[in-house]
Amino acid sequence: MNRSLTRTAGIAATAMMLAMPLLAIGAEEPVKESLTIEKTIRLVRENNPALKAAADEVSAADARITQNRSAYYPRISASGGYTYLNPVSEMSFFGSPMLKFAPNDNYEAKVTAKATLYDFGKRGATVDLAQTGKKTAEHSLEISRRDLSFQAVQLFYSILFLRENITVEQKEIAALNKALDFTSKRYQTGAATKFDVLSTEVRIAAAQSKMLDLKHELLRQEINLRRLTGIADNVPLRIQGSFSVAPPDHENTGKVTHALDQRLEMKLADEQEKAARQRRSIAMKEGLPVLSGSASYGITNGLMPDIYEIRENFVGALHLEVPLFSGFKTSAERQEATALMHAAAQRKFDTQQQVKADIEETTHALQTASEKIITTEAQVQQAKLAAQHARTRYENGMATVLDLLNTEASLSQAELARLQADYAYVISNYTMKRATGELFW
Repeated sequence: MNRSLTRTAGIAATAMMLAMPLLAIGAEEPVKESLTIEKTIRLVRENNPALKAAADEVSAADARITQNRSAYYPRISASGGYTYLNPVSEMSFFGSPMLKFAPNDNYEAKVTAKATLYDFGKRGATVDLAQTGKKTAEHSLEISRRDLSFQAVQLFYSILFLRENITVEQKEIAALNKALDFTSKRYQTGAATKFDVLSTEVRIAAAQSKMLDLKHELLRQEINLRRLTGIADNVPLRIQGSFSVAPPDHENTGKVTHALDQRLEMKLADEQEKAARQRRSIAMKEGLPVLSGSASYGITNGLMPDIYEIRENFVGALHLEVPLFSGFKTSAERQEATALMHAAAQRKFDTQQQVKADIEETTHALQTASEKIITTEAQVQQAKLAAQHARTRYENGMATVLDLLNTEASLSQAELARLQADYAYVISNYTMKRATGELFW
């Protein structure tokens, strides 16, 4: 009986041990999906604190519109108070008892409404300026989104480029190690010199040092990408992408006109110029009269004939304020607003010139990158063939170790040049979209 129980317990324990790996596999966290360029830009737009701050500025600008519109409505307030007076004015007529003209205890409670009735359009100009400020904040938000998205694009493809670069460097180190192994064997047999061995080791050390620099730069780029996207440090960056993109049209025809219509900088410059004109309009109205009115309704005592009786009362008033002299402040504000309006017009013109320059420069960069892709591809094929010949010649004793090392280095440089051309082409493609005002997120 005991043996049966023991055997059963042993079988159960064995089953549990076999099942534990399966349970562990089922308990693993789900694998994070790969990070594409589209998802990277989306994470930037959703998580970046700078964009959240810019969105809050848009909300603040919208609140300023409501604040300025409040000038069209009356300002209503309620007040109440108690005042004790002693002595008070009193008089006796022909020996009669003293007659008080005001009580010692004074009570008052009222509701007052004040409103600006006419100000020559100053309130309307102020509201228009606030609405322009909101549009400016919205354009600034979109510019921040675009710039951070473009920065994310650069980081995304920089990481791809560095990882490919590291792969190229690893291939070079592997080839150099193979050459070192062969050279060491030849040195042992007397077919190679110590100088050949040392030269190969120096090349390997240099390649390993370059590998360390590349890994450090890769880590730095990954840290910056995590900061932009809000990805936690414990989440691996599984970058999924390539350098293949659809070739854009390299012609400038129509692109400048499209960019002047669509570029956010142009829209922002337009709003800034409009805001400068509105500020000047407000400044020109500063010295004009303002007509306002007020009305109060409440209860109080101290009114004849019974100064102690609490009675209702109403007060209405009109007030006209005509500025006569402000210490030259008004004229200075007008001069400042006029100068700022001219400055905004000049900045708008400068933005137009910058847009045209961006289109021309980016078009040339795209053409150059396209040509480099073709030339570097041919260079890689030639370098591969040269490296194969050099290895064969070296193994047959027909080439020196220096010839072999130089061809391996040439192959690595050719592959790196092709990577750089691919990277430049992709970034120039996105730069063209940015220059023309095309949305790429």
